[in-house]
Amino acid sequence: MSSNDDYDNRDLNQRMAGVGLSDTQGGRLQNGGRRYIPPHMRSTQDSAPQTGWQGDPNPRQNNTRWNDGYSDFGGVRGGGWGGRYGGGGRGRGQFEERGSYGGYGRRGGGSSGGGGGVYGYGGRQREDGRGYWKEGTHHIAPRNPRMERELFGTVDDKEVTHTGINFDKYDNIPVDATGRDVPEPITEFTSPPIDTNLISNIELARYTTPTPVQKYSIPIVLGHRDLMACAQTGSGKTGGFLFPILSSLFSDGPSSPPIQDNGPAMGYRPRKAYPEALILAPTRELTSQIYDEAKKFAYRSFVRPCVVYGGADIGQQLRQIDRGCHLLVATPGRLVDLIERARISLANIKYLVLDEADRMLDMGFEPQIRRIVEGEDMPGVMERQTLMFSATFPRDIQILARDFLKEYIFLSVGRVGATSENITQKIEYVEDEDKRSALLDILYARSADSGLTLIFVETKRMADALSDYLYGAGFPATSIHGDRTQRERENALEAFRSGKACIMVATAVAARGLDIPNVTHVISYDLPTDIDDYVHRIGRTGRAGNTGLATAFFNRNNKNIVRDLVDILKEAKQPVPSWLESVVRESGYSGRGRGRGRGSNQSRDFRKYNDFGGGGDFGRPRGGGYGGGYGGGGGYGGGGGGYGQDGGSYGNSGGRGYQQRGQSKTSWF
Repeated sequence: MSSNDDYDNRDLNQRMAGVGLSDTQGGRLQNGGRRYIPPHMRSTQDSAPQTGWQGDPNPRQNNTRWNDGYSDFGGVRGGGWGGRYGGGGRGRGQFEERGSYGGYGRRGGGSSGGGGGVYGYGGRQREDGRGYWKEGTHHIAPRNPRMERELFGTVDDKEVTHTGINFDKYDNIPVDATGRDVPEPITEFTSPPIDTNLISNIELARYTTPTPVQKYSIPIVLGHRDLMACAQTGSGKTGGFLFPILSSLFSDGPSSPPIQDNGPAMGYRPRKAYPEALILAPTRELTSQIYDEAKKFAYRSFVRPCVVYGGADIGQQLRQIDRGCHLLVATPGRLVDLIERARISLANIKYLVLDEADRMLDMGFEPQIRRIVEGEDMPGVMERQTLMFSATFPRDIQILARDFLKEYIFLSVGRVGATSENITQKIEYVEDEDKRSALLDILYARSADSGLTLIFVETKRMADALSDYLYGAGFPATSIHGDRTQRERENALEAFRSGKACIMVATAVAARGLDIPNVTHVISYDLPTDIDDYVHRIGRTGRAGNTGLATAFFNRNNKNIVRDLVDILKEAKQPVPSWLESVVRESGYSGRGRGRGRGSNQSRDFRKYNDFGGGGDFGRPRGGGYGGGYGGGGGYGGGGGGYGQDGGSYGNSGGRGYQQRGQSKTSWF
């Protein structure tokens, strides 16, 4: 080693020897310069002399950083990130008040976490447009013009649904409500019975008059009755259950999570959400749509809606739930996943909604639904309210309802399973090889400002191929189907809603329940094999009293639904082409009676008739319990029925028993 190297090492040792943690000069040299202090050691210089950190037997009492209500850490009395008695955090006025729900932990200012957290998981910053609940009072947040534009749009916003020219004709739609002590319908949105803040949000959404299904469903739900509601698609079913549920939550306030058996949470533990309202829907698009409506009408309140569905980042959904969840919209598969992860408990559920229940059964979700409702910690049928909403309710769905609903009111609005008279239906005879040219003729004939066009095909490959073909022909088109990623589907829907792509080619994934404003034309490029799917497809137009056009390409490959199709046209007072009548006569096909053998009885209340076999109403004489007694050799087994004492679980002692209706799609939906 050279002498220069020895000198450099001695010099370095001398310089580093002066570095100390207790240097009271702050690292300054005697000649006025500053010593070098490594970054990881700099913050420790001033900490040792402070009280409450080293050697202090009670640091929380003596250190101002623990007790300052504006501090970062939180103390015994003040708010901070981890205050034992809750409260606050950085900026007391910016955080939720003690006693408001914080997702995981206790409500109120108890020893385990006011402000909504157990040992420091509370103290979230209150967002703009978010109210809170304190000491039995609902504190409504101030109005936020920016958020109102995002949620409710403007008067001329094409992405927001407004009532159409035929909305007033809804009063002429027949309504049939059966059951014990049916409440009187309302005629307008008033307080009471609806919460005043909800009425304010309804006015911001420019809803002036309740639809027929809302006129009846709101007082029924507010009267604590179970409900099975059938209504034409586009008739306001979502508002029919959201309005009364949110109104009740606004008035009653949040419920306390149940006392946990495993003692206080020491250290980090994943939070568990305790929603009070659960809405199950079959598809990601429909859950997102319901969630958007829930956000809109929960504006300025303490209620936090959340949405979970398959095919999306579960981490992001968990972070949303961690911020609080009072109303949860979910697909059955993803909800089962989160229950298994112990991130969601159903112990606090007051309201259970099954939207598009027949579709969920068609998609094979019955095992997941039964597990969620009957196999987890959800309160029993007598302790919760259960609501079913759909455009069709066939016999098998009404049978399922007997397991989940108690003394329900059956609400039939209009000709259930029928199409709206606001929709003009046209049936064109087009061979498969001529469909593309016929489609171009229709699209070229439409004006540039005539609204959005939704084209339905039967296969995913055809959706992409037809979309590419239209794009190559100069039309701004996009596509949506089950094989596209969630981001691709959301981008396609956003482009379609905004009008950037005024044509969307879709498979059945977008046919049920979606509310896309300004869809003026629906084209069934491929007719479905089930007439109910046709009804739901064309129901994407002519919504909320607006008029719409539906065109279908028919050829002899579609003879299996020809009679049902003619019945649909006649019910909606639409002209029936003479050639279509000829196809009916030539085929000699008697039809299945409106799909899956249901006939026109899919809108009636089966409790009026002895259609369930022995046992009578709710099956008490022979079965026992709700859902029992519809056996007698029927589809669910003999000698009883679901939960029947004589027939065994699901009645499988005398028949074929419970059978899964389809392949589970838990991983995707």
